[in-house]
Amino acid sequence: MCCSRAEGLYCKMQGFFWQLLLLITVFTGFFLCLSNYFKGKAAGSKKPSFVVILADDIGWGDLGVNWGESEDTPHLDKMAQEGMRFVDFHAAASTCSPSRAALLTGRLGLRNGVTHNFAVSSIGGLPLNETTLAEVLKGAGYRTGMIGKWHLGHHGFHHPNFRGFDDYFGIPYSNDMGCTDTPGFNLPPCPSCPQHLKSASCHRRDCYTEIALPLLQNLSIAEQPVNLTSLTQRYTEKAVEFIQHASESGQPFFLYIALAHMHVPLSVHQDHGNLSSKGPYKSALREMDDLVSRIKDKVDNTARESTIIWFTGGSSAKQTTWEGGHRVPAIVYWPGRVPANVTSPALLSILDIFPTLVFLANASLPSNRHFDGLDVSQVIFGNSLEGHKTLFHPNSGAAGKYGVIQTVRLEQYKAFYVTGGAKACDGGLGPEVHHDPPLIFNLDQSVQEKVPLDCSAAEYRNVLPKIERTLTAIFQDIATDNVSSADYAQDPSVTPCCNPQHSVCRCEPSNKPFTAQLEHTRVRL
Repeated sequence: MCCSRAEGLYCKMQGFFWQLLLLITVFTGFFLCLSNYFKGKAAGSKKPSFVVILADDIGWGDLGVNWGESEDTPHLDKMAQEGMRFVDFHAAASTCSPSRAALLTGRLGLRNGVTHNFAVSSIGGLPLNETTLAEVLKGAGYRTGMIGKWHLGHHGFHHPNFRGFDDYFGIPYSNDMGCTDTPGFNLPPCPSCPQHLKSASCHRRDCYTEIALPLLQNLSIAEQPVNLTSLTQRYTEKAVEFIQHASESGQPFFLYIALAHMHVPLSVHQDHGNLSSKGPYKSALREMDDLVSRIKDKVDNTARESTIIWFTGGSSAKQTTWEGGHRVPAIVYWPGRVPANVTSPALLSILDIFPTLVFLANASLPSNRHFDGLDVSQVIFGNSLEGHKTLFHPNSGAAGKYGVIQTVRLEQYKAFYVTGGAKACDGGLGPEVHHDPPLIFNLDQSVQEKVPLDCSAAEYRNVLPKIERTLTAIFQDIATDNVSSADYAQDPSVTPCCNPQHSVCRCEPSNKPFTAQLEHTRVRL
């Protein structure tokens, strides 16, 4: 059909209109797809939240899933069935402060400076030039909270509120480092050290102080002495409240819960006191298990798809570098991401929590320092069985100098250069023995470390040079690293005290200001 000149102009305009409309439609669809793509990417890349639960002095076999004779951890056993359980997981030290410092820095005590425990009158704490996991995650947009035992310095800028935690509720050191009115098993009530024993050593431990054990809420003393029998319930309530508020805000969160369980004194609420006929330890296990269950339930009901729970222990026996001193239970739970009902044989450490969570948060590790921990995200996602090839176990108060590496793990082999010197429950000391050449066990054949390899055997002669090279390498690495030194000096005036007029600093539950002196601190690098 032919068009006139006017009609032709009209036809051209009509054709141009439909081409333009088609072009707009195509581009609109393209941009909608692109927008949906990036929205999906953003949703998929939403930063996960983290709940790290650290039990104190818990044994590897305390969990029923690890040791069939235990029936006191049904909720943890269930969480292991719903997540991943690690059977070769280790604390970085076998005492409180060094183990906690390792978790929060990803570095051994020879690097971060924390080689033994801090006291109630300690001026220092975790060195201020060490960057904590909370500081990294807070810088990455996380809301950070800590509940429980700190034990990394409470004076000045060593307090948790100055080490990256927005919120803190707990005790500044171990629950046997101050008297209480409800002391539980194996600890006297206030005052902690009777007058006639002031110059003597108390049974099982030194008399740390006459000061009552305080409960802190941020920079205030909420209670002194703390009521230990209700402490677990209060920890649980604070944890549930923190998770709820953080979830409502839409902000990713990091919650670090450092329990008093299973550290003495074993104080449990009356609801748990009659649960077990086998004594206070079983009752305390039940109480701890219930706490974990309530926290897991809260996560499941509020942030299940975006929250990882990592349960482990800070140490399992004091001071010793035998397996019983540092092999601890560990469970990682994240439905839909961490495969369920999997037991991993990977050799892992509490040191790995720092780099792994930093990676999952899409944050960066602090520069100009070396780390002993590994990013093990591929292990917990079930994509790898490769953990550490080597682990180093330092002296945590037994024979020799604090923090010095005395035991080396190389794959299935474990070499002891020093044994003994650890304090037993009755206060006695085991004999200190130096081994040259070292005592070596093949843990695949003797996990209980009863039968060492014969030093004349080919297996021993083959592995010894590898162990010695490994030990030389770690010492060389530390020598070239940016290492820190903790201040272990003490001053009675820095001891938390809400009422100096009372003999044990007793005060009624309130929010008494905790005046932390800040002028004697160093500037963080």
